[in-house]
Amino acid sequence: MNKKEIKKVVLAYSGGLDTSIIIPWLKENYNNCEVIAVSADVGQGTELDGLEEKAIKTGASKLYIEDLKKEFVDDYIFPTLKANAVYEGDYLLGTSFARPVIAKRIVEIARAEGADAICHGCTGKGNDQVRFEVTIKAFAPDMKIIAPWREWDIKSRDEEIDYAEAHNIPLKINRETNYSKDKNLWHLSHEGLDLEDPANEPQYNKPGFLEMGVSPEMAPDKPTYVKISFEKGVPVALDGVKTDSVAIVEKLNELGGANGIGLADLVENRLVGMKSRGVYETPGGTILYKAHKVLETITLDRDTQHYKELVASKFAELVYNGLWFTPLREALSAFVDKTQETVTGDVTLKLYKGNLINAGVTSPYSLYDEEIATFDEDEVYDQKDAEGFINLFGLPVAVLAKNKIKNAD
Repeated sequence: MNKKEIKKVVLAYSGGLDTSIIIPWLKENYNNCEVIAVSADVGQGTELDGLEEKAIKTGASKLYIEDLKKEFVDDYIFPTLKANAVYEGDYLLGTSFARPVIAKRIVEIARAEGADAICHGCTGKGNDQVRFEVTIKAFAPDMKIIAPWREWDIKSRDEEIDYAEAHNIPLKINRETNYSKDKNLWHLSHEGLDLEDPANEPQYNKPGFLEMGVSPEMAPDKPTYVKISFEKGVPVALDGVKTDSVAIVEKLNELGGANGIGLADLVENRLVGMKSRGVYETPGGTILYKAHKVLETITLDRDTQHYKELVASKFAELVYNGLWFTPLREALSAFVDKTQETVTGDVTLKLYKGNLINAGVTSPYSLYDEEIATFDEDEVYDQKDAEGFINLFGLPVAVLAKNKIKNAD
């Protein structure tokens, strides 16, 4: 399909720097095509304010604002939480699993609108282009995809600002505070500017840098306690009060942010091959991951718990790489769901100056037996049995040692 054949384009529209200039750019470069903007509400809050007026003024024919928060939490965040999936040990996948839910809805709207193409503002260096496009292919394999960053002559964010100023497009940023950010209900990411040098410490205490909370130094001197209740691996209540899934994340963001919880500074390996430094705020998510993992320590048997750690690593890799809608991810989720049948109970955590401290865990399915584990006298564990066990367990080691001695003579 050539440019002249494209009459209607659906644009993934955030109202940020990239997508703000894409609307006029599309009209200039694609034969004055109709541009329909779609903004997905995945919990970015005030970033959605005034978007409709802005989109229309810059050339869009209409703007859809789709509330996807509950779908995002129930169908993407919590399945990933149940897997304990963390990318490279630190990244809680906030941007990664937001892309599939957005792209899926954009395809639905593009189909309904009879669009010829879908456009996104992801750069040619990032992971998001893969996440968006692989999801689009999963639901509309023949849909034309337009990625301006892979087409236009603009080479930097400064040049994007130049373009915006030349076209009278209002921006909420300036050249000095132009971090690349992504915000949703789960997290906020910061990239660019001074963060591009891993030698630079993030400016956590600089006013305006952190948006979801405070640095540990600025957190209160008094700890906060929170009890999280799970049913089959899913958070269902806070401090004994049944709560909606979205509200649970929002409340834990509030508590975690106030106590300096959930800051991560890492250099990660992007799918496209480069290393990238980012700073992430994930206050509520960090609390939920900790609580869920604590509960699993008493509700999963040893072999399942250990094998699930391997699954978690692969699950995180799939999510990070944009492979949510694939047979392997679905199969791993089926395995995870089976492991969660007994992950029910309550976990109490103490939040204090960036730290999450265990303060108690209970479950009706607990495998922890105090009578067996005690250091005091008991009648259920015969310590003499350990000798025979060790002899059999260590037999291969002993045979190998004897063989080495014999061949050394």
